[in-house]
Amino acid sequence: MKKWLTRWAVAALALGLCTAGQAQIVVGQTAGFTGQVAAGVKEITDGAQLYIQAVNAKGGVNGQKLELISLDDKFDPKLAAENARKLIEENNVSAMFLTRGTPHTQAMIPLLEKYGVVLVAPSTGAMVLHEPVSKYIFNVRATYQREAEKAMTHLASMGITRIALVYSDDSFGADGVAGAQKGLEASKLKPAVLEKFNRAKPDFAPIVAKMVAADAQAVLLVASGAAVVEAGAALRAAGSSAQIVTLSNNASGGFIKSLGEHARGVVVTQVFPNERAITYGMVKEAQELAKAKGQTEISPAMLEGFAAAKVLVEGLRRAGPKPSRDKIHAALEGLKKFDLGGLEVSYGPDDHTGLDFADLSIIGISGKFRR
Repeated sequence: MKKWLTRWAVAALALGLCTAGQAQIVVGQTAGFTGQVAAGVKEITDGAQLYIQAVNAKGGVNGQKLELISLDDKFDPKLAAENARKLIEENNVSAMFLTRGTPHTQAMIPLLEKYGVVLVAPSTGAMVLHEPVSKYIFNVRATYQREAEKAMTHLASMGITRIALVYSDDSFGADGVAGAQKGLEASKLKPAVLEKFNRAKPDFAPIVAKMVAADAQAVLLVASGAAVVEAGAALRAAGSSAQIVTLSNNASGGFIKSLGEHARGVVVTQVFPNERAITYGMVKEAQELAKAKGQTEISPAMLEGFAAAKVLVEGLRRAGPKPSRDKIHAALEGLKKFDLGGLEVSYGPDDHTGLDFADLSIIGISGKFRR
């Protein structure tokens, strides 16, 4: 009996130590850690963890450690919704964080509303998540429409007039193209080619043939990284030298690698400052934390995740020592002019947009983004 009690006591002690070491604030994430967007998802999550780990190392948020539970939805909207349900109902997360994909994020909105759970920093610039304001979604990055519009006006300013618009046949693609159309209209241009493709089973051969026939000088590809790689390869194989442009959802080092020999010269819009611009406090902070972990550099995707984590942590901090779902929502909605380190984020009942920063980059001969 004594021996059994000793074993029980040891087990109980071990359990107590484990519990004491566990996170006291749990946040949930569902994203495509495998599949078409895996490279970008990994980098953006690494960037978020860079900040979260630094916060935990200093004692956490109001003395409570923060844990991020990340589930793989394979970039499938249905699985994203199911993962969100598990995280909210079974893991009882305090907030959702850094989801990836427009239809994926839309699929979980009913759950957010049912349980009063906020979603901080969805990694999508879909206008539908900005207007009308979704009560429980707090965006951090600029919209796809803002990026696409800027890309079009930039191309037009260079004298490029024959611009093709190719997009995935989903809410993400339609949203990006809407912004591109605004940019073209402002420049008094019309798309040389306007084509959509099946996101699950893309066939770029007929689309490329139309671009070649139209002698397109540039093409905006509103698509996931894997689709842009496939479309770009088909375009080059057809002998076209059209400038390839894509949006910030592909602003990762992994995307550059996947492009292979076709990487150089691809233009990628950005929604955060240059990841090497240490004049921004946020960039300098991220670089220093990465260096301390033995990482030589950060990517734009990592910087997005880092900024997202800063907003999340500030919301949790302002929610107090016992951050209920209601308190977290109130804290974020009351956030005004929060300095990320050179960029300010503000929210209110009628505005959950976050930032409006948009810029352009080009992949250089070194295989890195250049501004």
